[in-house]
Amino acid sequence: MNKEIFKTIWGSNILILLKRLGLIYVALFICRAAFYIYNSSIVGAMEDGEAWQLLKGATQFDTISIIYAFGALILLSVLPFRFVEQRWWQTILKSYTIIVSALVIAVNLSDIVYFRYTQSRFTSGDIFFADNSNTALLIGQFAVENWYLIILWIALVSMIWYGWKLCGTPSSRLHNKWIYLIVHTATMALVITATIWAVRGGSLSRYTRPITLSNALSYTNSSAKATMILSNPFSIFRSTGNNEFIDTKFFSDEELNEIFTPIHKVDTTQVNREYFGSMKGKNICIFVLESFSAELSGYLNPDIYPDGGGYTPFLDSLMRSGFVMKRGYANGTKSIEGLPSVLSSIPSFKTPFVLMPASLGEGKQLPKYMTDLGYETAFFCGSPRGSMGFEAYAKSAGIENLYSMDEYNQTREDAYDGYWGLWDEEFFDYTGEVLSQTKEPFMSALFSISSHHPFNVPERYKSVLPKGESRIHQPAAYTDMSLRKFFEKYSNDEWFQNTLFIFVADHVSSEVYTAKSKTPRGKQQIVTTFYTPDGSLSGEYNSVFQQLDIMPTLLGLLGNEKPYYSFGRDIFNEPGRRPMVFNYRGTFVANSDSLSVIYNDQTDKITGAFQMSDTLMVKDISATQNGEIAANERLLKAVIQQYYNSLRKREYKVESKE
Repeated sequence: MNKEIFKTIWGSNILILLKRLGLIYVALFICRAAFYIYNSSIVGAMEDGEAWQLLKGATQFDTISIIYAFGALILLSVLPFRFVEQRWWQTILKSYTIIVSALVIAVNLSDIVYFRYTQSRFTSGDIFFADNSNTALLIGQFAVENWYLIILWIALVSMIWYGWKLCGTPSSRLHNKWIYLIVHTATMALVITATIWAVRGGSLSRYTRPITLSNALSYTNSSAKATMILSNPFSIFRSTGNNEFIDTKFFSDEELNEIFTPIHKVDTTQVNREYFGSMKGKNICIFVLESFSAELSGYLNPDIYPDGGGYTPFLDSLMRSGFVMKRGYANGTKSIEGLPSVLSSIPSFKTPFVLMPASLGEGKQLPKYMTDLGYETAFFCGSPRGSMGFEAYAKSAGIENLYSMDEYNQTREDAYDGYWGLWDEEFFDYTGEVLSQTKEPFMSALFSISSHHPFNVPERYKSVLPKGESRIHQPAAYTDMSLRKFFEKYSNDEWFQNTLFIFVADHVSSEVYTAKSKTPRGKQQIVTTFYTPDGSLSGEYNSVFQQLDIMPTLLGLLGNEKPYYSFGRDIFNEPGRRPMVFNYRGTFVANSDSLSVIYNDQTDKITGAFQMSDTLMVKDISATQNGEIAANERLLKAVIQQYYNSLRKREYKVESKE
């Protein structure tokens, strides 16, 4: 009798389903192990007892990923009908499982490489970047570089293929059709209930919502390790059609506007006359430099390069004679987050701002203010037109003229780098040529692309430029050299002499190599400097400065008197606004002049605080009674609330007539 019961249970559809799903759990576990091995320098070492907690979190997110991807398999395997046991039905289930498994494993293995460059998992928003003419070539390049992941993919798919047979085929020993229907209907109801319970994080309470990406922080205070816990397709499904609002209200409307408001009203009686309007009438040329981390600069890091080295010697020379931000910070981790921060003074938190439907609301951004001031506006990027979403963003921001690889190829010989677009040297020169023929005053923004994966430089420079300690060092030196050649060629032109140049990175490189650059603070620090050929703007700014501060600071330098919308600060003319920079990387990091505060919006708690002098961020002082910690938290929460208020209203401009 016991043997018969065992055979009945062992051959039941629910147990065979569990064995088949177990194969997928094993595949996802192996993917995560590979993820950690590949990205251990970013994720960090495991602390004592931490692995078990991370494994618990990983199991929860893998369960939900499996439910999302294999929900059809689960339901179709427990239907209360006898045809479920038929060979033709089982063939359908097997085919479905193999195809979906192949896709799920491929995405998880791709995440291993993707994470290194963005420190985030692949989400639905990142599909936005796949619509490029060079996508197939880039995928091929990544596949060649990471061939061992292709082999792992084949091995894991094969494991599920062959493991399917070992799991057996369901065969019920219940011969009475009514008993069969009742038992299997109850089984299906149990499975559906368990599925809902799992998706809701182990609760059926009406007060509990399905878990989201930020729930990973329940298992660790490290945003990098929290990201490792996640898996796809969970990250994709949970971010599809989801603006990821932080639905909370920290302050009343009146108190909120007293703490922070994105509405800037210029009081010309209180401005700093040394700077306000000092650049009026000058051309503006903004270089957004791909992945130019502060770590690359010898001028910004004499501790790293005591001999005065570094990989940006020309840019360092401009910093010495220009106006340099000694503590410049990025507000995002991706290019499509960096550009809106620079040109719109609007940050991105859980989802890149421009990828959310709410971003299509009414707004007025830097290019439109420049147009009001009589400026021609242009955007330059050496990639094919339409790639990476830059063209769409530039148009939405109000830029009038767009120049890409397509325009370049109409008048010049091909300088394609084989991956992303045009080499910086040739495209910078083309930009100078176009600006020489542009009506003044003009505002141009150029996005460089050579200092990016696959970290190549033209063949003629491979033995000339320093290779350095990291893969980005030689490409960064190449972009720096391209800037030098641009300056050498056009520096005597009249338009050049009447131009304010702004140099800022889009985000920190994935290839940072020093310990201080791998901290939550170090992962934000970038190159930022203003430069005028006539020396009319020079000096050092030692307070914290973020990409969001560029637009308001520039408008002040140009003498703009109209109110405007911005999440930044005019560093010269708004002393009442407290210097603070912020970034979202799974948790919020807010840096003031004296310390960094890490805020977990999921738990509404400060999970870390570190003095600015603590460059490696090893001494957490969050448990101490420190007024600066409370001040940072208060200001950060006000920024968060104002940001999501704007998203809900879909309005990013001054409400009154300007």
